[in-house]
Amino acid sequence: MDTVPEAVIEASTAARIDAEHVNVDFPLYHGNARSLKRMVFRTVAGRVATDPKHRVVVQALRDISFSLRRGDRLGLIGGNGAGKTTLLRTLAGIYEPQAGRVHVRGSLSALLDPNLGMNLDLTGRENIVLRAMYSRLERPAIRQLEEDVAAFADLGEFLDMPVRVYSSGMVVRLGFALATAIRPQVLLMDEWFLAGDASFMEKARVRLEDMVRGAEILVLSTHLTEVVLSWCTRVIWLDQGRVRADGPAEAVLSEYLGHPVSRQA
Repeated sequence: MDTVPEAVIEASTAARIDAEHVNVDFPLYHGNARSLKRMVFRTVAGRVATDPKHRVVVQALRDISFSLRRGDRLGLIGGNGAGKTTLLRTLAGIYEPQAGRVHVRGSLSALLDPNLGMNLDLTGRENIVLRAMYSRLERPAIRQLEEDVAAFADLGEFLDMPVRVYSSGMVVRLGFALATAIRPQVLLMDEWFLAGDASFMEKARVRLEDMVRGAEILVLSTHLTEVVLSWCTRVIWLDQGRVRADGPAEAVLSEYLGHPVSRQA
């Protein structure tokens, strides 16, 4: 019997993630154009197919299976286009698998994009309230969230202006403050979320590391070996949308890099 595609995120006292034989495809709606086909075959050779609707698709993820429980710290590594961010977005429920099953239990926060979930036409303060309502916070908690984000983002009078007038750095500060103010059981993070001006990210590092420590489950996509060794106990190496290796962080990193690596004492 074929597996019914499924992506479920539910609240629970015990955090867990189960991914079973997950496939994700991206249709190319103009895939019949000869020049586009040539370009696609050059850039994602071996990952182009035709789906049941006869559309040309890129096979972004293929047969991904793993389980995580409380205390697990998983790093996703691989080259550009390997499927790391796609897997994170699938775990977050942004992408739905075409086959297989993703089941996430526990409150979840996805640090994938500083703009994620923000309405650029609302003020910074209104976006804080919007995030609080989405998280189903009560009034006292909403006030506390507003105070925390306002103090950390340090936007001054801009907090009451539309986000569309912010500089890119101000958007990052507000987005980071919002995303890290509510502590989840399951934390999904893409390393480029760490991008920002040096002075702000130095300030943010302690806050982020505290959030990582407080999460029951961490899934992190990164190219940074030192981050994997500091934060992760397990690593999945993705290659062309498939799992090439899965195991202890030092062992998989050593295989991926081609030389031994170890944690510093």
